[in-house]
Amino acid sequence: MSSPSKRREMDVMKLMMSDYNVETINDGLNEFNVEFYGPKESLYEGGVWKIRVELPDAYPYKSPSIRFVNKIFHPNVDETSGSVCLDVINQSWSPMFDLLNIFEVFLPQLLLYPNPSDPLNGDAASLMMKDKKQYDQKVKEFCECYAKKENIRKAAADEDSDDDVTDETKSSDDEIAGHADP
Repeated sequence: MSSPSKRREMDVMKLMMSDYNVETINDGLNEFNVEFYGPKESLYEGGVWKIRVELPDAYPYKSPSIRFVNKIFHPNVDETSGSVCLDVINQSWSPMFDLLNIFEVFLPQLLLYPNPSDPLNGDAASLMMKDKKQYDQKVKEFCECYAKKENIRKAAADEDSDDDVTDETKSSDDEIAGHADP
């Protein structure tokens, strides 16, 4: 077993042993979901998100891909894809970091200290800079609507149905592509 693969196993196991709910995808350790709770004393307190983690083959030498599955209103999280804009993950990643750092330090810091000057969600960044009270209210509304335990289950069901739609689309495209024009 190669060193990166041992490290991958160790980091995922460490995350599981730290009381995080980790759900593997396709029975492997390259892709999985983690239940993440909003940090205490933040606008996101009480919210729960499903975070999709994808580990590249070169992990820990290459950073993982991290995204929110259920919606969150935050300047540094893309509202559509859930991708995260976080320098420590995207630019200054080091093999010294592990998955536990992401969930115990990096993501809580992101939610506690949003950076509207480097946004992935321009609407959130603009609202935060122009009207903090309205921004705070919108964050709380998103938490109430999208960041509950039942939303995690719904997000999982939606992902499954997206896969079904993709499969149906592929099969109908194959049928169309198989017919000659008259």
